[in-house]
Amino acid sequence: MVRYASLIAANALRNRRRSALTVASIAISLCLLAVLGAAYLALFGEPEASPAEALRLMTHHKVSITQPMPVSFEARIRQIPGVADAMVWQWFGGTYKDARDPRNFFARFAVEPARLFGIRSELRIPAGHRARFQQERTGCIAGRKLAARFAWKPGDRVTLLGDIFPVTLELTIAGIYDDPNNDEILYFNYEYLRELLKAEDAGPDQVGVFIVQVKSLDAVIPVADAIDKEFENSTAPTETVTERAWQLSFLSFLGNLKLFLSSICGALGFTVLLVCANTISMAVRERIREVGIMKTLGFRPGTLVALTIAESTCLALAGGAIGLGLAEILCVMVQSSGTAYAALNLRITAEVALASCAAAVALGVGSSALPAWQASRMNILDALRHTG
Repeated sequence: MVRYASLIAANALRNRRRSALTVASIAISLCLLAVLGAAYLALFGEPEASPAEALRLMTHHKVSITQPMPVSFEARIRQIPGVADAMVWQWFGGTYKDARDPRNFFARFAVEPARLFGIRSELRIPAGHRARFQQERTGCIAGRKLAARFAWKPGDRVTLLGDIFPVTLELTIAGIYDDPNNDEILYFNYEYLRELLKAEDAGPDQVGVFIVQVKSLDAVIPVADAIDKEFENSTAPTETVTERAWQLSFLSFLGNLKLFLSSICGALGFTVLLVCANTISMAVRERIREVGIMKTLGFRPGTLVALTIAESTCLALAGGAIGLGLAEILCVMVQSSGTAYAALNLRITAEVALASCAAAVALGVGSSALPAWQASRMNILDALRHTG
């Protein structure tokens, strides 16, 4: 095929407007496919857990993660064999500045500062910032990416208006931390929240989740079973899962996302296949007489089919390359948008890129194989008499 490269290029660019529109349609379709593929991997991919993450469990109410549990469960969890430590992990919610602006959304959790850095050992923070967070009742720490979004620095004030809880938090940035997994979370002192709730007479001490650190990997499953067995006959039976399973549990509220994403990808692929097949069929019909002349000159039917498929595949790969570039730009825009979607961590990985290239090749071959085969089987005289 190398010696026919100039012929393939000339045929591909013969009708430049049509070729450009074909490449554009493929680029847009494969861009969407790549972004959807990146979203699928971000949501359902199973990356290998870090050593620290593999030793963490999340304990929540068995009925729903929205149902609270008594704070007294924490001390009982620590006494279970195999548990290294445990602490409160309470989602606050609330509003920062204008709730109508999605860029003001970020995760905020009430934790126990004295235990946070032992249980989440991957957090990196200067010693001075850590000490200030542990000493100041109203202190909080923010991930570096989150702090950069709002231009926060140590000493700045942050006000969170409660919605789940009927209190307003007046926090002071005590430090900035780095987290290789998620540095867009704000942590504050649970005792501060607890004091405010007591002042408002908001009911008994209850929390939504406990995060548990296990001593060894072999103890993860036994400890999870032991925790749930400990509270199975209580007023708040529990369910204890791995940290990864807990994160994925939030997707269940959105329905069957796997089927939804797969259906969209299938519909996109089928649509662009029809578009390309129609375009290639038009191009082949316009060159039926040329096919007859080429057969007269000694070109074999197999060579003619290969030339047409190569032309179509080149157009598809050009569209795929542009589509991947657009997809990368979209992913970067989502990552820097400051909205809740930034937490998806969309990335065009090598796996997504290879799948997109394979889809482009399959598209080029699938759309051109049949019309090329039909044209190559035509009798020379019929081909020469063809008027288009």
